[in-house]
Amino acid sequence: MVEPKICIEEVNYFYRDFQALRNITLEAPPRSVTVFFGPAGGGKTTLLRLINRLNDMVDDTRMTGRVLLDGKNVYDPGANVASLRRRVGMVFALPLPLPGTVRENVTYGLKLAGRRDGGKMEQILERSLTQAALWDEVKDRLDSPANALSGGQQQRLCIARSLALEPEVLLLDEPTSGLDPISTRKVEESLHELKKLYTIIIVPHSIQQAARVADQAAFLLMGDLIEYRAGTEIFTTPHDKRTEDYVTGRFG
Repeated sequence: MVEPKICIEEVNYFYRDFQALRNITLEAPPRSVTVFFGPAGGGKTTLLRLINRLNDMVDDTRMTGRVLLDGKNVYDPGANVASLRRRVGMVFALPLPLPGTVRENVTYGLKLAGRRDGGKMEQILERSLTQAALWDEVKDRLDSPANALSGGQQQRLCIARSLALEPEVLLLDEPTSGLDPISTRKVEESLHELKKLYTIIIVPHSIQQAARVADQAAFLLMGDLIEYRAGTEIFTTPHDKRTEDYVTGRFG
């Protein structure tokens, strides 16, 4: 049996008096793509952000349950949140390149962490851009402004920036929601390569994307986990009528 990379155990989450998640329990295996899908307002992004404690920044919230990374609760009082966020990277729906060049964007986190070896930095730069399926498009533009890239290129640059820190887990929140079909395909193709090295958890922007990329998938509806199964099964032979109605377009 392969030990799960991420375990979410009986998690309940509240924004003031509103319960956004109810008793969520699931596991994300290592080196695979796990998808959280469902209608808007179901709790997908909230659950994603809990994994690397981004919701710590939100006032008037509380959580019960546990989130484990390699068997250790990331919410333990002594947990190092900065270290957690290096191990668990996050890419958001809106591409947000930093001011500066393509090169500076990818190496920013490394420099912040105290890395100064120029030769090693160049290796990481090329490796990260290659993994994000962007190297061939920007290798002659590394010192050009990052904001001059197309939207799809900017999103892949943000993925490369996360990969430069060599995270163990990559969280993606609708990373292709604003992209054209060609850019979307390139991001999805990069996921198939990235999962050979990383554990990926993604909130897709459509049910079609969920079906294309999922190794396993969790259907969330109004804060409840309705069904969690292999992607090849949940989109073809769902067990729950609510899942079937959603994947066949009867609601949502």
